[in-house]
Amino acid sequence: MTFQITSERGLPKRLGAAPKKRGVDFAVTSHNADTVELCLFDDAGTQEIQRLPLPGEADGVRFGFVPDLKPGARYGFRAHGPFDPARHHRFDASKLLVDPYAVRLDRPFVYHPALVAPPAQRLDSAPWVPRAVVTDVSRDADPLPFAAPGFVYELHVRGFSQRHPDVPDTLRGTLAALAEPALLDHVQSLGVDTVELMPSAAWIDERHLTELGLTNAWGYNPVTHMALDPRLAPGGLSDLRRVVDAFHRRGIRVLLDVVLNHSGEGPVEGPTICYRGLDNALYYRHAPDGALVNDTGTGNTFACDRPAVARLFVDTLRHFVETVGIDGFRYDLAPVLGRSDAGFSPDAPLLKAIAADPVLKDRIHVAESWDIGPGGYQVGNFPPPFFEWQDRFRDDVRRFWRGDAETVGDLATRLAGSQDVFGGNGRRPSIGVNMLAPHDGFALADLTAYAGKHNEANGEANRDGHGENFSWNHGVEGPSDDPQVVEARRRDVRALLATLFVSRGSLMIVAGDEIGRSQRGNNNAYCQDNEILWLDWQNADTDLAAFVAALAKLRRAHPALSADRFLTGGIVEDGAVEDVVWLTETGAAMTEADWHDRDRDFLGMGVYAPRRTGDEESERAIVYLNAGHLTRDVMLPQPRPGHRFALVLRSDEPASPGGHVVPDKPLAVGPRSVFVLIEEPTG
Repeated sequence: MTFQITSERGLPKRLGAAPKKRGVDFAVTSHNADTVELCLFDDAGTQEIQRLPLPGEADGVRFGFVPDLKPGARYGFRAHGPFDPARHHRFDASKLLVDPYAVRLDRPFVYHPALVAPPAQRLDSAPWVPRAVVTDVSRDADPLPFAAPGFVYELHVRGFSQRHPDVPDTLRGTLAALAEPALLDHVQSLGVDTVELMPSAAWIDERHLTELGLTNAWGYNPVTHMALDPRLAPGGLSDLRRVVDAFHRRGIRVLLDVVLNHSGEGPVEGPTICYRGLDNALYYRHAPDGALVNDTGTGNTFACDRPAVARLFVDTLRHFVETVGIDGFRYDLAPVLGRSDAGFSPDAPLLKAIAADPVLKDRIHVAESWDIGPGGYQVGNFPPPFFEWQDRFRDDVRRFWRGDAETVGDLATRLAGSQDVFGGNGRRPSIGVNMLAPHDGFALADLTAYAGKHNEANGEANRDGHGENFSWNHGVEGPSDDPQVVEARRRDVRALLATLFVSRGSLMIVAGDEIGRSQRGNNNAYCQDNEILWLDWQNADTDLAAFVAALAKLRRAHPALSADRFLTGGIVEDGAVEDVVWLTETGAAMTEADWHDRDRDFLGMGVYAPRRTGDEESERAIVYLNAGHLTRDVMLPQPRPGHRFALVLRSDEPASPGGHVVPDKPLAVGPRSVFVLIEEPTG
């Protein structure tokens, strides 16, 4: 069948391919191309059967309507124009280009030399480029009501289920596996509020990984942002919607990790598969000398301040909210979203557009508030409604438990909600997402087993990955058969987790850290699609998972441990009571000399939470953190009249039953441990 194309219908409301009753609207943005052709393929996606120049043009959008074309049709674009790198133009009609607004692809991206062949070779790249599939999507999904992220569970889709014995072989490593009862039960049992899925958008492997026989396992190298990667979602959007619906039925929100800072086209030597071929000068930011700006470390950076690019990303976010009910997003290298040629601004067009959009303004937005560009560290500077990853919590808590000198003051600041970072403008501690070990670094268990990184498997001679991890190994680098070393490491992991759960703010762990996952000392496992990254469910530490669940339950039950207000030492309700008192082992308040004692490795935190309603009693909690290697005999403060202290958690012996503490008798706080006591009525 031969198709015709017309512009008589005018500029479509939506970009991309929009099925209508009598055909399909196509629209794509290119300000600088001479001509953009729509390329149609046969039903198998093998043969290119027709090229139709898009006849309409308005506001930089090329468009046309193809009568009688139906959903399921496979298509791409070719753009004609100058190849003039000095003016940032890299048009090459021999390159098949994927629609930036594609919502489904018929195959994954693969790297091939044809994708980087110069125009003079006229080498058709179509055999190695996915075709977009015309898809009629329903926009009737509803997210859960807005709430702060709470307890976030960062999850690598493929690695989470690849080795799980209760997941069918056909589903392992896919999005659909996350809707399996065994995995849902595990996540729910931990007390998770929000699941954050690592990137699922269609990505391409970097050239150097292909040459090394490796793949980009994390997916932080996307091309199209709305189309899910067919390797993770062979069923397309319906796979993700089933997963979101399954979590929603259990009251758990779902965030998508989105990479809107760069594309997988990489540096100028990289492939031409989408934006570079459609309008390199429009989509990417360039330096005055014509080079691609590389604020991302990946070779290119999107110009998010330009209206066409900002529109693409707002439409991408709306797409996932409206079609699958996504509750929000985590933004990789988020300062790029707020950058212009002049640098980062919290008033940048894309940030303002997200905040003002009627669909997006009430969703959860979590920024990774740093990139590698000038002024790239912006933690604390993102505007509402953004939450932000908290790397200072990560580093300061690690340093305290490693035994670094004079760290107790920094620890207290982090436990109190990091007002130095997030205070002011009416913000609350929940703006900061506290963490110990995000995906890009050591696994939690490896923090206590490796003093240095071991990334040799990545093929870069161990040069990649963070060099300073504030980790320690208990005298043995890597795995140990010594029972004392093994137990010491487990004790430290529990102490780290307990510290996280008694801190003010939102909090996050990486899936698998609750069962003792290890990456064998690799702190940059982005290219390890194998047992380094896949969770080992057969050897899961179920006791540790139970400990995490107990921590989440304890935090949820006690406002003194979780209230969304900074701890300042100021007077609060119910009389002359301070919201926090920092304590020494003697029960006395910390003095200036105590704060600056370089060798201090013990901190007490007495927290008071005023009543939330007239029917509730105010609550007091005491937390002791002992990073020393000796038991400390600690004197508790006096309870209020008619009250007593109950020991509800000790991380050194988590299976030990709690009990009431004998008044006026020292409490033995074990080495390398966190103790939590709650003041309760005696009646």
